[in-house]
Amino acid sequence: MPENDNLLDEADRSILNRIQSDFPIDSRPYLAVAREIGLTEQEVIDRVLRLKQSGIIRRIGGNFVPGALGYVSTLCAASVPPEKLAQFAETVNRRPGVTHNYLRENTFNVWFTFIAPSMAEIEANLKAISAETGITEILNLPATRVFKIRAQFDV
Repeated sequence: MPENDNLLDEADRSILNRIQSDFPIDSRPYLAVAREIGLTEQEVIDRVLRLKQSGIIRRIGGNFVPGALGYVSTLCAASVPPEKLAQFAETVNRRPGVTHNYLRENTFNVWFTFIAPSMAEIEANLKAISAETGITEILNLPATRVFKIRAQFDV
C-alpha cells in the first residue's frame, strides 16, 4: 500500500474491507455499501474517488478465469534499461489485455500479465510493444496450470 495510510480513517478502512473481494452486484453498489457501514451513498462515492486518486485503490473490476471464457493468459518478463522504464510501462499499460505490471530486481525487471482470446494475439501485441519501445528481450511464459488465491487484505 502507498505511504498514504495516514489518510485512512475508520470509514475508509470499512469501505476498503467491504469492496476489495465482495463488491456488491447491485444497480447502486455504493448505496449498498453505504447502508452496511452507516454512510450516505455520496460519501462512499467521494471516499472511493479520493482513495483512487491517492493511489490506494488501483482499480475496481471483475476478475475472471481466462480459460473458462475461452481466453489464454501468459506472464511476460522484459529486460528494460532504467531510462526506458516509464515509456515501456506506459506502452504495456495501453494494451487492453494487460492486467498489471510490476518491477523486480532482476535482469528481467518488468513483469506483466497478459490475457487475450489467443496466444497469436498476445504474440502480436508483444511484437508491437517491442517495435514501439525498442525493447527486444521480452519473455512470454504462458500459463500451463493456474493457481488462484484470494488476496484479501484486512485494512
